Amino acid sequence: MKNISILILETSVPAAIVDPRYMFTAINEFYKSAGHQPFFNVNLVGVTKEVKLLDGTITVHPDLLLKQVKKTDLILVPAISGNVNEALKKNAAVIPWIVEQHRKGAEVASLCIGAFVLAATGLLNGKSCSTHWLFANDFRDMFPEVQLVEDKIITDQNGLYSSGGATSYWNLLLYLVEKYTTRQMAITASKFFLLDMERESQMPFVMFKGQKDHEDFQIVKAQEFIEKHYQSKLTVDELANKFGIGRRTFERRFKKATANTVIEYMQRVKIEAAKKQLERGRKTVNEVMYDVGYTDAKAFRDVFKKVAGMSPVDYRNKYN
Repeated sequence: MKNISILILETSVPAAIVDPRYMFTAINEFYKSAGHQPFFNVNLVGVTKEVKLLDGTITVHPDLLLKQVKKTDLILVPAISGNVNEALKKNAAVIPWIVEQHRKGAEVASLCIGAFVLAATGLLNGKSCSTHWLFANDFRDMFPEVQLVEDKIITDQNGLYSSGGATSYWNLLLYLVEKYTTRQMAITASKFFLLDMERESQMPFVMFKGQKDHEDFQIVKAQEFIEKHYQSKLTVDELANKFGIGRRTFERRFKKATANTVIEYMQRVKIEAAKKQLERGRKTVNEVMYDVGYTDAKAFRDVFKKVAGMSPVDYRNKYN
């Protein structure tokens, strides 16, 4: 029997506690209905005997306190809410506990922006991790030693797992069910919970708003210029000359400030504009392509799929 410890953090998102518990207890019911013993021993684990969430509107009573858990097989770190720095301070006591349990052999999975808590342990240094796309820039700033893969729904780094944003943690839960039990049991769970097992990217859900939360004001001006002139065919040389910076220096500063190359940034701005037009559904894909500055249909499709995770036609059909 696998021991599952679902952490009850201060400022936890309640659904990110309830849903994992529901998933693993449902698997137990599936086993019992087939005449087998339950497969998981699921416990809510907290620092105190009572944790108030959502400004006290919800009270959770953990099954066990941290000190009562001698050894576990899997720790689930739920999504947190509110200010991330404040949440990390409030949950500082769980950090050494996670590290100690991992040292004893426990695997650890973070749900959505619970990745900030997992990254704070240092266990992800030099490894890949995903989190909610909206918090990608904050995560990179706080944990530069971790390789953020913001497009991924799931990451698996030798027993350290993470999920993308919001409800994508259901896909991670399915992944863990399959890993610990069988593929057939995961399929059963996907049908019971009406989940798409094949979802791999959160890019179709990303709303690109630019990365201007930095102090390189010349690069901010360059970003604003790109966003204002996204219909034009701008080049890196033209931008560097316009802002009086050598090309190599311009590219280095741009990448450092935005986490994108200049070309990537221009592509993302163009594709975000294209997505908005496709969502309104008043133009054909070709008309949208020309509106955002592309003349080569194949190049537009390739870049769109790279940035948005699906083709322009599929995106229009999904969000129109």
